[in-house]
Amino acid sequence: MRLKVGDVVEVRGQAEILATLDERGELDGLPFMPEMVRFCGQRMTVHKVAHKACDTIGHGRMRRMERAVHLTGARCDGAAHGGCQTACSLYWKDAWLRKITEPPVTPEKDRRLLPLLEVNTHRPPGPEGEERFVCQATELHRAAPTCVPLKDVRQYVTDVRSGNAGTLKTLRGLFFAVFNRYQSISRRLLPRWLRIRDGLHWGWVPKGKPGPTPTGTLDLQPGELVRIRPRQEIVATLNHERLNRGLGFEEEMARYCGRTARVVARVERCLDERTGELLQMKNPCIALESVHCEGAYSVNCPREFVPFWREIWLERVEEPAS
Repeated sequence: MRLKVGDVVEVRGQAEILATLDERGELDGLPFMPEMVRFCGQRMTVHKVAHKACDTIGHGRMRRMERAVHLTGARCDGAAHGGCQTACSLYWKDAWLRKITEPPVTPEKDRRLLPLLEVNTHRPPGPEGEERFVCQATELHRAAPTCVPLKDVRQYVTDVRSGNAGTLKTLRGLFFAVFNRYQSISRRLLPRWLRIRDGLHWGWVPKGKPGPTPTGTLDLQPGELVRIRPRQEIVATLNHERLNRGLGFEEEMARYCGRTARVVARVERCLDERTGELLQMKNPCIALESVHCEGAYSVNCPREFVPFWREIWLERVEEPAS
């Protein structure tokens, strides 16, 4: 349909969507999940054109997605996946949407779609009998089977034409990608004195020291106002893999250092995208309102992940005077 950012579409009804799916409840390897059924019949706005996606399963690559978009406000609530709290932005194939220029359809009461989807949310149990799930994130390699090389100019043209990013933002994203590629090469091939800032990627998040990492407890609750601590203070809590008790801190997150935001959730459960296993966090993380990965350092990837924050990386702030 050649959708662009800002286009208004209507999510098709259950019977229409069911007709596009195979026996696994998928289209082109992409699952239509039970969490998406509640949007059927709604009119929504295209937030981003999902023509590419950063690979969080294999890491370090961009993958090509065909005929898909992200819709404003449509994130997975994890209801059919063990209560996963990752809040992924849902993928919508063009075939599941209609342009609003088409005649509206009468809402139907067909409920045959949901049983098919619920059956296919699970994969065989793990080696120790642990429950494992299937979702759009776990099936990324099948839904987006080809990689997009950095030199593929078409991705940048699509970013601009679709409205995902303006020309300046697209050029900036390309610069960061080329610079970071050079930095990775310099760490492998160049002596330390020839590297730029020791080969760090743009965003400048160095490794911490080996050994156990500190913890902090604020018992933050949804609605509270917090400030993200300065980058140097957060780096001091990381180990040599840039982890704090298993949770990573990355350059995209460093862009938010010093900003204030409200707590939107305490995150205790999330799916492992490689295995489909539902992970229970020993120490809950924090999700912040309107704080997401903007793809600035990953050639404007439109997935917009919600990053998780350790409480030691945050500090309470007083509410502004009314």
